[in-house]
Amino acid sequence: MLALPLSASPLAAAAQVPTHLDRIPEDDFIYFVLPDRFENGDTSNDKGGLSGDRLKTGFDPAHKGFYHGGDLKGLTDRLDYLSGLGVTAIWLGPIYKNKPVQGPPGGESSGYHGYWITDFTQVDPHFGTRGDMKRFVDAAHARGIKIYLDIITNHTADVIKYRECPQNDCGYRSQADYPYSAKGGVEGARINEGFEGVEAAGQRSGNFAKLTDPTYAYTPYVPKGEEKVKVPAWLNDPIYYHNRGDSTFRGESSTHGDFAGLDDLFTENPRVVDGFIEIFGQWIDDFAIDGFRIDTARHVNPEFWQAFVPAMQARAKARGIPNFYIFGEVYEPDPGALARFTRVDGYPTVLDFAFQSAVSDVVARGAPTERLTTLFKMDALYEGGEATARKLPTFLGNHDMGRFATFVRQANPAASEEEITRRYLLGHAMLMFSRGVPVLYYGDEQGFSGDGGDQDAREDMFPSQVAVYNDNRLVGSAASTAQSNFDTANPIYQAIARMAAIRKSDPALRSGEQVVRAYGRTPGLFAFSRRAPSGGGETLVAFNTGATPVSANVQVDTASLGWTALHGSCAPAATAPGSVKVEIAPFDYIVCKANKR
Repeated sequence: MLALPLSASPLAAAAQVPTHLDRIPEDDFIYFVLPDRFENGDTSNDKGGLSGDRLKTGFDPAHKGFYHGGDLKGLTDRLDYLSGLGVTAIWLGPIYKNKPVQGPPGGESSGYHGYWITDFTQVDPHFGTRGDMKRFVDAAHARGIKIYLDIITNHTADVIKYRECPQNDCGYRSQADYPYSAKGGVEGARINEGFEGVEAAGQRSGNFAKLTDPTYAYTPYVPKGEEKVKVPAWLNDPIYYHNRGDSTFRGESSTHGDFAGLDDLFTENPRVVDGFIEIFGQWIDDFAIDGFRIDTARHVNPEFWQAFVPAMQARAKARGIPNFYIFGEVYEPDPGALARFTRVDGYPTVLDFAFQSAVSDVVARGAPTERLTTLFKMDALYEGGEATARKLPTFLGNHDMGRFATFVRQANPAASEEEITRRYLLGHAMLMFSRGVPVLYYGDEQGFSGDGGDQDAREDMFPSQVAVYNDNRLVGSAASTAQSNFDTANPIYQAIARMAAIRKSDPALRSGEQVVRAYGRTPGLFAFSRRAPSGGGETLVAFNTGATPVSANVQVDTASLGWTALHGSCAPAATAPGSVKVEIAPFDYIVCKANKR
C-alpha cells in the first residue's frame, strides 16, 4: 500500500451539530450523486417497468450511456457510508420521470442522468417510487443530512419536432429573421396580431394571450403517440416553447434555442413561470426538500429567476425550512460573469466554476499560486460581497466536465502514483478548507479517475459491467470499478473524512472570513487565514503546490501567539507577533489553529 501523507492530529471532540433545519449552508459538506450510478437497492425496477430491449427500456448495464440500475433504495441503504465520510447534504441528480431513450439511429442513449424529463411530478420508475423518495428523504433527515434536488426549468425531453427538418438538425432561427409576427419568416403571413414580443415589458399574461400561433420560425408538432406524454398537461402544448431550433450558445440563442435538441421552454411566458413555481413548490411541500441545484441557469431569462427564486424561498419558509439553499449552474470560469447571476438574475448563489478552474490550474497543472489570489479578490463582485462568496458551492469536477483525477493525470503523465495522490489530496484540502461550501462528486472519495467528461465520468459505485470504466486506474488504491466501491478503509475516503472532521470542528473553516496571507508567481506556498465569525480566533491553512519543500514566515494576526496543529506540523508559537514559520513538504498542507490570546 502506498504510504500517504494523510495523518491528522486527533481532534479533542467533534463540534456539536444542530438539526439539519437549523444548519446554515456554510456548515454543510455536500455530496453530489447520480442515483443510477450509486447503488442498486432493488433490481426489480432496473427496466423501469418497461419491456423489450435497451432501446425500449433504456437499461443496459454494460453500456456507459444507458441505465445501470442504481436507485433510491440503494441510496437509502448507503446513507451510513455517507455519514461516515462526514457528508451533511446530498445533491441528488434529477429523479423525475424521463424519456427512456432518445437520439438518432445508432446514437441512442437513455435518460439515466435525469435531464430528459417528461413528467415533472413523478419519480422515474427506474429509480423507484414517490414512496421510495419519501423514505430516502426521511432517512437522510434522521441522520442530519439535507437533500438538495437537481431541478430543470429550461427544457424538457426532446418530444417536439419541426416539419422543416425531419432529421432533427434544425439550426437556430433568430427573432430578427423570424419575428413572432410573421409565419415562417419576415415575408410570411402576419400572425399573432398585437403580440409585443418577449422583452421584459412584454412579459405579462395579457400580452402572451395574443401569442397563439407557434409557426413563426418552424412548424412544430408532437409525434403521434406522444401527444400527452408530458406532465403537467400544459407542457404538451408547443405554444409554451420557443421552437427556434438548436442553440449556438451565443447571443439570443443562449436563452431561446434548444439545448442539443431538447425542447426549450418559453420561460418569458407567465404561464410557464407560474407552472414551474407550482411544480417545484409541490416538491418542497411533499418532501420537505432543503434546497435546489438549478440546471442550465444561464439559458433562462433573468425575469424568470427574479420571480421563481423568491417564490421557492417563500414556499420553503412556509414549510418550516428556514435555510433553503438555491444554487444555479452557470458553466463559466470567469468570476465576474458568475457574479452577474447573483446581481441581475437574483440567484442567492451559483456553482463556483471559477474556483474549480483556478484550483485545477494550480494543483493539477502547476500554475502560479497567485492564480488563486486573483480568484479570491473577485469575491467582492457577488451580490452581498464576500459573505455571498462564503456560501458558493465549490467543487473540483463533475458529471459534465470530468473528474479532478482526470485533470491531474492528464497534466502529469510522467508523474509517480505517489505524486498523483498527493496532488489529488491537496486539491481536496483546498476544497474543504477554502471559503465556500465544498461539493464532492460521488466516487471521488474512492479515487475514481475517469477517462474524460460526460459519460466517461459517470462510473458505477456498485460492481460495473462497463469495460471503459473497469480499465481505469483509481487514485490511491489498487481497486477497480468492477468491484463494489464502498470501502470505508480506502485511504482516500479516510483522508477526506479527516478533512471533513477538521472542518466540522472549527467554525472558522466553515463560515469564517478568508484573508490571503502568501502567494507567488511560481508553484509553491499559498496560505490564507480563516477568522471565526464570532471572534473565536484565527485558523491558518497553508499549502505547498510545488515539488520542493517550503520553509517561510507567514503573516498572521498579532494576537495569534500560539498554535495547535489540526493537520500536519505547526510551529507551537509565533516567530514574532504577527508572524509564524511554516514548513511544508511537497504537495502537502498544514492546518493550524491559533490558541486563545
